[in-house]
Amino acid sequence: MPRILIIKTSSMGDVIHNLPVINDIHANIANTSIDWVVEEGFQDIPRLHSKVDHVIPVAIRRWRKQLFNRSTWQEIAVFKKQLSQHTYDVVLDTQGLFKSAFISYMANGPRYGQDKASARESLSACFYHHTFSVPREQHAVARNRQLAALALGYPLPKTPPDYGLSVGEITNSHITELIDGDYIVGLHATSRDSKLWPIEHWISLGKTLSAQGIQLLLPWGNDSEHHRANIIAASAPKATVLPRIKIQQIAAILAGAKAAVGVDTGLIHLAAALNLPTVAIYTDTQPALTGVLAQHIDRAINLGGEGQIPTPELVLNTLKTLINQ
Repeated sequence: MPRILIIKTSSMGDVIHNLPVINDIHANIANTSIDWVVEEGFQDIPRLHSKVDHVIPVAIRRWRKQLFNRSTWQEIAVFKKQLSQHTYDVVLDTQGLFKSAFISYMANGPRYGQDKASARESLSACFYHHTFSVPREQHAVARNRQLAALALGYPLPKTPPDYGLSVGEITNSHITELIDGDYIVGLHATSRDSKLWPIEHWISLGKTLSAQGIQLLLPWGNDSEHHRANIIAASAPKATVLPRIKIQQIAAILAGAKAAVGVDTGLIHLAAALNLPTVAIYTDTQPALTGVLAQHIDRAINLGGEGQIPTPELVLNTLKTLINQ
């Protein structure tokens, strides 16, 4: 049985964009066992794919801040032990960063990755035994799929990306009690303030949905996001702030939604990966190469771009078009 190690550590959107590689490999190489190294905060994403055999969490983000703590080096030792438990036929780094390449160096097996001209950090190519040219002028999903095909020697897939997510039902009774009929998930939180959609736009969206009898569910992950969600919910009658929950439950909520609307954040890519009607709002970045991409291309639409703020009317009209297809 061929054993493959995938290294794609972060961020959430990048990890989601790598999921179609798993189905591609299984479609072309029989009886393959796949392990995946990922940042601890995103480990639930590959665990949503039934064909990932073993998820190996790494904590580089946290370790860098605690290098002088004894516990950090103990955790690093545990990680290295996990990584060395198997000899891999292929160690494939789809991230193309120094940190991910160094992780590949610690694993047992021939190392594959992008060449200097293709990788996000050219120094990473020095760690690989085999490198490949993967043009940057294509979507991240396409780049991951192309690299895997080149490294593993199968034809470049021509099929739409299959994210292979397996999502259970909502098991949190506190959530089910909050849901009242049809709902849309509003993913209002993101890592940079410049990527936010104005609160008044969210309120306008929530009010219009409320008038249509549709609930707007608002998840959050930290205090500032919770505060923003509460402001929106205070002015939109059927907007509801969810309790703080983990990715598995967010995925289950998304799977049951009529649609998702969200800013440039990892969860909006999760919505698209679930093939949910998805409207992604961009205000500070260009979505051409890293925007939402669903298995069925007409299920997800990117709006806006750098310095462009989509209006609530545009978002609502796009949402209506997606839902009514």
